[in-house]
Amino acid sequence: MGTIRQWISARFVSLTRHNKPASAGAAAEQMAARYLQRQGLKLLARNYRSKVGEIDLIMKDKNGLVFVEVKYRSRNEWADAAEMVTRSKQRRVINAAKHYLQSQGLFDKVHCRFDVLAINRHISEEHIEWLTHAFE
Repeated sequence: MGTIRQWISARFVSLTRHNKPASAGAAAEQMAARYLQRQGLKLLARNYRSKVGEIDLIMKDKNGLVFVEVKYRSRNEWADAAEMVTRSKQRRVINAAKHYLQSQGLFDKVHCRFDVLAINRHISEEHIEWLTHAFE
């Protein structure tokens, strides 16, 4: 049996280990934003949150707004990153996009699309799969 301090310390260490995937996800989102900017898109917002969902990246291209879901998978034995964007996740992104458009006074005023930027195994541009018009 240990002291309370040892127990708290062990708990804190286990909690900080769970933050590792989040930092990998943040790195993937940052690389995705840079990649899309090099493709000619302009970054408007990152990690837009509303009570109905979250949007990883909001970009602008010559035709309108692009709402981007970034998915990173370090291992893809069961499914690759793009396959992890479920119907439920798509609904949350769509609802968050509606919220964004209404909050900006843009609802029914701009063309929008939903893209998925999937990164499998390594966070590098050679492992990016950009799916435009991935869902509606």
